[in-house]
Amino acid sequence: MENNKVLFIAQEINPYLPENPLSIIGRQVPQAIQENGYEVRTFMPKYGMINERRNQLHEVIRLSGLNIVIDDNDHPLIIKVATLQPSRMQIYFIDTEDYFMKSGAKELEIRSNPEDNDERIMFFVRGVIETVKKLRWEPAVVHSLGWIASLVPLYLKNYYAEDPSFCSSKVIFSLIDDAFEGTLDPRFVEKLKFDGFTDEQLQLDVNTPVDCFELKKLAIRHSDGVIQTTPVIDDRLADYARQIGKPFLAYDAEADMAKAYIDFYNAL
Repeated sequence: MENNKVLFIAQEINPYLPENPLSIIGRQVPQAIQENGYEVRTFMPKYGMINERRNQLHEVIRLSGLNIVIDDNDHPLIIKVATLQPSRMQIYFIDTEDYFMKSGAKELEIRSNPEDNDERIMFFVRGVIETVKKLRWEPAVVHSLGWIASLVPLYLKNYYAEDPSFCSSKVIFSLIDDAFEGTLDPRFVEKLKFDGFTDEQLQLDVNTPVDCFELKKLAIRHSDGVIQTTPVIDDRLADYARQIGKPFLAYDAEADMAKAYIDFYNAL
């Protein structure tokens, strides 16, 4: 890649959140790519569980202040940043009091308040994209890790398709052993249509609540490539990616992860 910028959009990152398979992936994958000479920026939600003082987060005033409209309601966007040591990788945090607690939460809002997850996903994804635009940073690759980032491919390939910051970006979606229970708000598809998405782009029934499986299928449809990032996934999603002709990188415990991912990026 002549352009060596890679944007990661992660659901969880350790040490900002406790160690678990997803938070370890959220740290290890971007760090490994950066250590191979790529310019990396990483975004995650600013959950209320994150201790801002201990992790030295500070607000970036010049990036904050935008309002994101979800379902005809304005939500103020706040951007915070920290530097992950010792790698010195910059981590940006998407925040708003409408979807994330200020502090002291005992669990992630995606679990404690799942009824807001549809709008939380929309706000998070649009907040990341609008912030990258403000940074005037044009990534060659946008790589999503976790279901909270599953709308990234849909928005980048449609809503922001002509935007100079992303029109040349390759969009990657990782299949990970993560899922939410139940379904999103019954009006989720209606809210996406409010943003201008068509039935053809969504391929979702407005009368059928969307579960995690259908949400990930939506991500796969609009991605340029799909990577199996954990050894255990829903095999139906891997089969679906292959059936619709998406470039697919299977999990290989023996492979050098960074090299395999970089080779995959370059092959797209």
